[in-house]
Order: sequence, then structure tokens, then C-alpha cells
Amino acid sequence: MDLTAHHPRTGEPLSTVKFMVQTLAAAGELQHDLQREPTYDGLRAAEAKGHKGGRRPSVTAAKAAAVRAAYLDDPSIAALARAHRVSRGAIRTAVADLLPEHTVVDLDTPAPELPVLLDIPGKITDFLRAVELEPADRAVLDQTRG
Repeated sequence: MDLTAHHPRTGEPLSTVKFMVQTLAAAGELQHDLQREPTYDGLRAAEAKGHKGGRRPSVTAAKAAAVRAAYLDDPSIAALARAHRVSRGAIRTAVADLLPEHTVVDLDTPAPELPVLLDIPGKITDFLRAVELEPADRAVLDQTRG
């Protein structure tokens, strides 16, 4: 089906065609929303019952303690995966907080201040160097590239 129709003199798309395309798009969005609503209702009902969505972990809670203890003795994830007949990803999930890249976030500790590097064009830098600035502002300006 061809949805293009142009005015014979101006060559612009006709308003009726624009309207029809917009109406079809709105009908498609409505259909999509009508399909999604029961899905989300089902997910919310399952969550209210205490069911958690997603795949069950292949390393059960009973097996996780043994995996964690074995990881502390020998941190070879591949060897643990072979020994427990699960994937390496399952082992990583079970020992996630023991991995070296895991960091514990302490919300009471303030975040460290990171240095700021400004890239200021030359004329602005020249102007700022000629102006009287506070010592802290002057220190930042001296660190800029420009």
C-alpha cells in the first residue's frame, strides 16, 4: 500500500495522508499499550505474592556456602565451576562480594574531590590572567590548558 500522495501544484504531502499515517501510528501505540497492561498486572501480582521474577540461581543457597568457602581457599573460578558443574558466571554471582573488584560503598564517607581540568581558549585565559582573582581561582587557572 502506497501512503504517499502529493499536491499536484506544490508537491507537498497531502494533509489527509499525514492524518492517516498519524492515526495508524496512534492505533499501533494503543495496541502495544493494551498488550503490555496485562503483562505488567501479572508481574505486579506475582511480586505481591512474594515471587521474584527471573531465572533461579544455579548455585543454590545450600551450595553457595560451600562455593564461597572453596573460593577463599582457591580463587580459581573456572576450577570451582567445573567442580560444582555450573557456569563461571554462576560462581561469580555466588562470590560477587568476595571478588577483588567489589567495593563496599560507605554512605557516611564523603566522596573524594577530583581535580578539575579546564580547557579555556587563549583569549579568555589571557583576560583572566590580567584580572585580579582570588587565590583559589588563580590556582585553578594556573592548572588550565590554554
